[in-house]
Order: sequence, then structure tokens, then C-alpha cells
Amino acid sequence: MLSKVAVVLSERMAMFEFGVVCEVFGLDRTADGLPGFDFRVCGAEPGIPLRSTSPGITVTPEYGLAGLAGADLVAIPAAATTTGAALDPRIVEAVRDAAAAGATVLTVCSGAFLAGAAGLLDGRKCTTHWRYVDKLAADYPEATVDPDVLFVDEGDLITSAGTAAGIDACLHLVRRELGSGVANAIARRMVVSPQRDGGQRQFIERPVAACTSDSLIPTLEWMNEHLDLPQTIEELATRSAMSTRTFARRFAAETGTTPVKWLTNQRVLLTKHLLEDTDLGLEQIATRSGFGSGALLRHHFQRLVGIAPTEYRRRFGASPDGGQET
Repeated sequence: MLSKVAVVLSERMAMFEFGVVCEVFGLDRTADGLPGFDFRVCGAEPGIPLRSTSPGITVTPEYGLAGLAGADLVAIPAAATTTGAALDPRIVEAVRDAAAAGATVLTVCSGAFLAGAAGLLDGRKCTTHWRYVDKLAADYPEATVDPDVLFVDEGDLITSAGTAAGIDACLHLVRRELGSGVANAIARRMVVSPQRDGGQRQFIERPVAACTSDSLIPTLEWMNEHLDLPQTIEELATRSAMSTRTFARRFAAETGTTPVKWLTNQRVLLTKHLLEDTDLGLEQIATRSGFGSGALLRHHFQRLVGIAPTEYRRRFGASPDGGQET
């Protein structure tokens, strides 16, 4: 049963992510026939204002860390600190103790780092905002970090990606514990979609990979400036004054991927920008991005982004009519 909810705040918490938890669990909707929650805002020092990441805004927790005791759910919003060393050890211990006592822990965005510091990610699947997934994986190598999904439900641990994905995770937990009717009613009040599956992918920017090799930087720049042209490993190796085998090995060492995968990622990124900013048809975009055909573009776009190009344009395109399909 989900009745007692404690949200634990750290210095420089993110207001939107905190607000998401408050909106789902903190508002009294009993007049609408919905269950109420014993909702507590907790901090290391009750009554002491905590800075947020929004200039000029502070939040004063009413409860101390003892407020986590007996909680069914401990919610951890995002905060600017993403390293264990920067986290308050009192908060880390309180979250660890609450989880050991049986509380479900839900994190929003970078709140996953606090769960990691408390030892809750080890041996578990989890996620966070796509900007932080590499750091989370590096800081907590025993965790399996999924960079794509909106949220991951591991039973007594739910981790979610950035910002609005926290809404999805909160509503998912309500649905899981209290039923679809309650979750749908809260979603209607919030005017949000009642259900987005956790497996839906984050919309991840895939910029040019950092490279420390002076010999490869000109080649990477040329590749990115000529995505519309056919590019073979043999030709790229010649351009880099290397043998094919040396080029492939050096490329993987410097970028962490193969030339083919690198090109595909950059072509998908260009496709996203063209879908957002132009009304070009898919065949025209396929030519500009180097995919050659709309069919090949659709295949790689769906595989890497998780939705069809036309659906992406419908959501993010500037053109009122969503552009053309052909």
C-alpha cells in the first residue's frame, strides 16, 4: 500500500523535479474521491532553507530525516550535486536506512546519484538523464545504466530520466500500487498523458565524439561536413594517411565506436535537425543526410531514436502541418 510519502531534499535541488513529486503525491485530492498521502518534505536540518537551482528560490523542509522512518515511498528529486563526495552523508545514511526498512525509493533525473551513494544501484538496472548516464555508470560500475529509457522499475527501486520522465515514473508507481483509475484521475488533473511506457526512449543528442588525436580530428571534421557523401573505411583511412586496419583501430580507441556507427549516429542527428527545422520530405532529407533512401533513413532513425521520423516531426517540427512524408 502506498500511503506515506517522504521527499528528501538536498542543497541546490531542482524545482521542477521537486514540483513533480509534490504535484503527484503532495496535493490533497480526497474531495475527488482519490486516496490521500501523508506527504512529508524532509531535509538534513528541518526549518533551515535549502537553495534551489533556480536563482532566488529556497525551500524549507518541515521535517528532518526522521521523517523518512516508516515511509512507503522515499522520493529523491534532482539536485545539482552528482558526486557521492558532495552529498550530505546524513542524507545518504537516512535513504539507505529507509530502503533497508522496506521503503520504495524513486529518483528523478540526477537523484539517482543519491541512490547510488546509498548503495541502492549495485546489481540493479537504472537510468538517469541522458547527460549524466556515462557519469552514473562510471561512479557506480556495479549498476546497469540504461541510457535510453524514460524510467526503470526494479520493484523497490524506480529511477527516471530527466524532467518530464519523473511524471511518468510517479504515475507508473501510482498505477502499480493504487490502480489505473487513480493514476488516470491524477493525470487528468495534471493535464498530462496518463501513461508513457518506461521503455520509450529519451530523445538524446548525439554530438561529434570528443577526440584527443590530432591525426583524426581533421578526418572527423571532414566526415561531419560531408555526411551526404558515401564514405568508406578505405577512403577515410587514406585521408588519414593510415592503413585500413590502423585507422579502424585508432578510430575505435579515440571515439569509442566504429566509423560506420559514428557516421550513422551523425546522420541521424542531422536528420533530427532537418525534421525539426525544415519542411523537406523524407527522400530529400535522406539525400542530404547520406542515407540515400527514405527506407534506409526510417530504419536507422527508428532503431536509434525509437520512433518513426514522421512522428518525431509531428512532436518537434516547427511546421504546423508537420511537413511532408515524401
